Amino acid sequence: MFDKCPNPVHVIGLRPGALTPPPGVEDILARAQVLVAGRRLLDAAPRRCQPERSIPVAGPLSPILDEIARERAAGKAVVVLADGDPLFFGLGKRLIEALGAPCVVVHPNLCTLQMAAARVGLPWHDVRVVSLHGRSDFTPLFAALARFERIAVFTDPEHGPAVIAQALLERGVVDAQLIVLENLGGAGETARRLRLEEAWDLPFSDLNLVLVERTAPPEIPLMLGIPDHYYFHEKGLITKLAVRAAGLAMLGVMPDSVVWDLGAGCGSVAIEASHLAPEGRVFAVEREPRRAAMIRENVRRIGAWLVETVQGEMPESLVELPDPDRVFIGGGLGENTRALAHACRKLKPGGRVVVHAILLDTLMRVKEYFQTHNWNFGVTQLQASTADRLAGDFRLRAQNPVFIIWADKPAPPQPPLP
Repeated sequence: MFDKCPNPVHVIGLRPGALTPPPGVEDILARAQVLVAGRRLLDAAPRRCQPERSIPVAGPLSPILDEIARERAAGKAVVVLADGDPLFFGLGKRLIEALGAPCVVVHPNLCTLQMAAARVGLPWHDVRVVSLHGRSDFTPLFAALARFERIAVFTDPEHGPAVIAQALLERGVVDAQLIVLENLGGAGETARRLRLEEAWDLPFSDLNLVLVERTAPPEIPLMLGIPDHYYFHEKGLITKLAVRAAGLAMLGVMPDSVVWDLGAGCGSVAIEASHLAPEGRVFAVEREPRRAAMIRENVRRIGAWLVETVQGEMPESLVELPDPDRVFIGGGLGENTRALAHACRKLKPGGRVVVHAILLDTLMRVKEYFQTHNWNFGVTQLQASTADRLAGDFRLRAQNPVFIIWADKPAPPQPPLP
């Protein structure tokens, strides 16, 4: 048990729709001196709650959390109102981080997902939940769609059902549908099952929850070591399975890594890197439009929705991408190091770059670049042979030898300890 905290902050969840508090909190509400909530919940606060001061939750949370801490430290009885269960994608987590678990008492209610699951008859213990509140991208949704059949999406006015449908269609998703639940627990409650094309331009209530359901599994499972012939590729322009496995191992992708695959060809490295980075972002950059189209088709067939295809020349096409933790260069270096130099400048300190090279000139240019910049690096030559039928038996057919160059970006020097 936690040690008791004097004057804890009480966080009360209101039932979605009805906005009624759970049983047993009447005295807490009656004694509240400071009430904190979003404007909608402040307007619906129980009549017995007559605080000296109300703090609306709007804009950045940090100043509001500081204000809550000051009021609590001054001995005021602070009550925070939240939707549903405050610890389920709610304000409770941030309050506990700011004040400490002993100083926050949570009174949960039914959460929106529980109510939604009950309405559509869906067991929700295996539903993946993501929130798009305040985000500028759909990365959590794409990552979840690659691994789960059903995803519950908490929306905001900028990321409603129509925008979600548009984002999925633009990424190439076709085997999915939406269940949109509006005004749960309140007047005008609705639940609609919609194709992505139907939801594209429909109006929706701001109070909604979206369930994204896959309607068919991917044609090819997302995993490490997908056979080469499963990928659409052009004239053998693919990082072969054995070399791909070695390159990914040396790249050291972490679950939250931002990965650049430059000169991506058919996207095989980016696709399998996305299996290793479910909480990160993966970009497959390819100059040729035909190959970029192949990447998108491979992403669709494998369901690797986390991979974002970028078609354009390097380094110009890299300018708007987020700084990477890992960079793989399988092609596109040409006769200079412009793309390599740009990628290394953008690479986060402590990050790693891996280059695959077949030509000796490429090896020497990359080696000289890392030596000039005093990066720790290494080189491995890998030559794999695969079995091939001949005269009723097997022979080994050699693949081209590949140089795998890895390098780590030095971290900035730390200031001396006082």
